[in-house]
Amino acid sequence: MTTPFRKVSERLLEQGAVVAFYQTTFEGPDGQTFERDVVKHPGAVSVVALDSDGSVVMVRQFRAALEGFVLEIVAGKRDVADEPLEITAARELEEEVGLVAGNFVKLAEVAHSPGFTDEINHVFLATDLSETQVSHQGIEEENMTIERVSIDDVVGMISSGHITDAKSIVGLLLTRERLGDTGS
Repeated sequence: MTTPFRKVSERLLEQGAVVAFYQTTFEGPDGQTFERDVVKHPGAVSVVALDSDGSVVMVRQFRAALEGFVLEIVAGKRDVADEPLEITAARELEEEVGLVAGNFVKLAEVAHSPGFTDEINHVFLATDLSETQVSHQGIEEENMTIERVSIDDVVGMISSGHITDAKSIVGLLLTRERLGDTGS
């Protein structure tokens, strides 16, 4: 392709508390225009909190879209304008599970559903953990549980459907790889 796709126009259909819903018109390489629904999201961070004993601190949290609880790594939206990613990750780690990390390493950027949303999730590995005060934000966090999972058990938990969350799967598997465990 020598001629790229380009956005011609967009129209805001609905502005929600977190996301905005747009009808967007694009022009294809052949000059033909087409419309797509696009959900704009401020982005998110997620954190694999790996303790020195090889356990990962995870949360089981209610997710309204799935109408149930999901076991996942610590995560939160980028709701402070221009805040550095590592600061957002550190804040979420402290708020959700009461941990401070001495070290953060960025593992990946994940586009969850690029067919309809621009959300990018920045996945971090946090180590050298110490405890601090938990500061839950919102009803879901107030009703979530904190669970520890052995990094050695995550492949089985993913395969069996106990862990289904995409950002968690990416973060956990990249952590295992980083630790040199190609595992089963």
